[in-house]
Amino acid sequence: MATREVVRAGAFTRIYDPGDGETHPWYINDHTIVRDEFGRWHLFGITHPEPADPFHETEFAHATAHQLQGPWTKRAPALTVDPDYGETHLWAPHVIGVDGRYYMFYAGGGPDRTAATINLATSTDLFRWTRGRAGPLFRDGYDARDPMVLRIGEKWVMYYCATSTPSGGHHVVAYRTSGDLWHWGDRHIAYTDPTIGTGAGNTESPFVAQHGGWWYLFVGPRPHYVGTDVFRSDTPFRFRIGDKIGHIAAHAAELVWDDDRWWITSAGWAQGGVHLAPLTFPTQRSVTADVPR
Repeated sequence: MATREVVRAGAFTRIYDPGDGETHPWYINDHTIVRDEFGRWHLFGITHPEPADPFHETEFAHATAHQLQGPWTKRAPALTVDPDYGETHLWAPHVIGVDGRYYMFYAGGGPDRTAATINLATSTDLFRWTRGRAGPLFRDGYDARDPMVLRIGEKWVMYYCATSTPSGGHHVVAYRTSGDLWHWGDRHIAYTDPTIGTGAGNTESPFVAQHGGWWYLFVGPRPHYVGTDVFRSDTPFRFRIGDKIGHIAAHAAELVWDDDRWWITSAGWAQGGVHLAPLTFPTQRSVTADVPR
């Protein structure tokens, strides 16, 4: 029996247009939003003039705001590509704050798409960033990218999209664990999609969140560019195609907690910037009885 769609988003409103003040339109694609110790919001993301040119995305946008809904102020790029570090592009930053330091995980590419790099830069103020001296955290394929880091129990967990083998295969959401954010263990698989390929696929932009006793995985584009599917599980380490619990018209979706509720974002090529909508979860774990437990 089909699962009722009970994770829903309200109306999206544009909160930031990176093309404001520019002579040509710009886009924000995979992005992250984090709040600093003073309550100010920071947005970081892939950026480039339109039209889409993913392998020449060489800087991360940075904008700040006092309210999540804006207005947002455009800042100087947070990071620019460093070929001497082995980077060929900059994709999908994800930023978390821990004990007064901020950690930016991102995909740096590299010449071998079957061994793409996941890199880390740190900052104390969210404006000045320093790459890890030891080089990439790890390498994976195909085009491993879109890292998202979450604290679960005594470990940090990094989710990212890849393929079932580094040279290609099923599109998957992989994960690794760490005790210190610098050293990451072996690869495991949280979700395997039926689709098969190498580069971009249905498991991009993974975002995992816990709510109401359940774990939720957001991935996309599914089945079209502006589309995110939501899967639900009783564990953060295994999601299945039959666990689908919602579909949201969003691309590169990120979840943000503010004002005692969840919000969801949408961005991407030709989308005119970053958009925000309220997000509604089921209120009880037993809402949908036919979801696999």
